Amino acid sequence: MSETSLASPVVPQPRFTLHAVEPQAYAGLLLLDQHLAQSALTKTHWNLIKVRTSQVNGCAYCIQSHSQEALTHGETDKRLRALPAWRESPYFTDEERAILAFTEEVTLLIPHHLSDATYEEAVRLLGVPYVAQVLLAVTNMNAWNRLGIAARLIPA
Repeated sequence: MSETSLASPVVPQPRFTLHAVEPQAYAGLLLLDQHLAQSALTKTHWNLIKVRTSQVNGCAYCIQSHSQEALTHGETDKRLRALPAWRESPYFTDEERAILAFTEEVTLLIPHHLSDATYEEAVRLLGVPYVAQVLLAVTNMNAWNRLGIAARLIPA
């Protein structure tokens, strides 16, 4: 092994704190979070969206903070550990699977965008108003992930 491979990895340093630099923009994102917290979107569904979006995007800060939040809201450690492989896991309902597929396709728009099959299954199981709330939650979580990654937020 080379001496370089034994060295400690360089941990990126945070770049800035968004709420200090752009407090009004930060407040706008929080308003959407507050709206979603008062919507019909269940805490379980919202937590799955937050954690899975963060996993797909690779936002270490959000993965850690939203996984802990999910556990606080009653999510199980077993389901959180299985979340990256939800398609092969027996722990998720049909509704949760529709939400997770929708979440991944909206997060990873390239190369296929949100497919008609995924959209139609979500609407069949959840209805258009609920799917609209899922879409807002996924979109907002993607914004938080991109901000967290670009600002290099560090998990506690």
